[in-house]
Amino acid sequence: MPTLPTQEQLLGRFQALQQRIQAVEAAAELFCRFRAISNRLDAVEQAASQAPAGTPPPVPDAAAAEAAAAASRQAAYEAAQVDASPIQARLAQELFDKGFSDFRFVRVPGDYYDRPLEWRQACLAAASTDHLCKSIIMENTKAHPTVQGWEDPNNSKYYVVIVQYTARLNADKLKNIIHRLNGGRIGKQYFNMRLCPEDVSDELSGYEHNAVSPIGIKAPLPVILSHRIAQLQPDFFFIGAGEVDLKVGLPAAEFIEKYTPMVLDCTYDDE
Repeated sequence: MPTLPTQEQLLGRFQALQQRIQAVEAAAELFCRFRAISNRLDAVEQAASQAPAGTPPPVPDAAAAEAAAAASRQAAYEAAQVDASPIQARLAQELFDKGFSDFRFVRVPGDYYDRPLEWRQACLAAASTDHLCKSIIMENTKAHPTVQGWEDPNNSKYYVVIVQYTARLNADKLKNIIHRLNGGRIGKQYFNMRLCPEDVSDELSGYEHNAVSPIGIKAPLPVILSHRIAQLQPDFFFIGAGEVDLKVGLPAAEFIEKYTPMVLDCTYDDE
């Protein structure tokens, strides 16, 4: 006889469903705004087609494009504020202030990490399991004694590294890349990249295990983004958002533009 879900699991699924309903409502409002802008563009095109021969074409309505981008940002921000926790509200404000055109928060059930990737993909409505990513803090355990912090992104004691769940971080490849970034000025013996101890990760990020995020992070650590994430299509990936049961999706191209991570090949090639 199959095991019935617990009350906590049912509540978690119900909360996830509520999040999806709110996202659909926000998308519907955004569609209405886009439709109004589209009607304006159609009117411009119709006027151009009816103009006498030799008439210069009308100047494109730049205001319409700006209005569409602003409407998208506002809709994403408003959706993120619905029943938002203080952490979600803070992260949503940061993304809005940085000018992201789109982002989406999803509250997941408590058994999220006990489930296979395909289930998590469905829970987030992600395009594929390749779009599910995680942020981890790596430490150079053999850093030169003069390196204590993260002022120099090419030779930092700590890094936030973002990789896909479907790929494996290659610590040796990461070590070699960071060594090359220094142009050989520092000996290779001063590089050894390992997963940061959990208590140090919590202190640096301000977030607990399975909640680490580069968004709203406590210490301004340099960020490394796997080149595979930058190549994803569609361009919308998910990472942790400061709480174990909170995820956020956003465009990789905009993340690269606004957070300026180093985009590096730091995973095994056979995946």
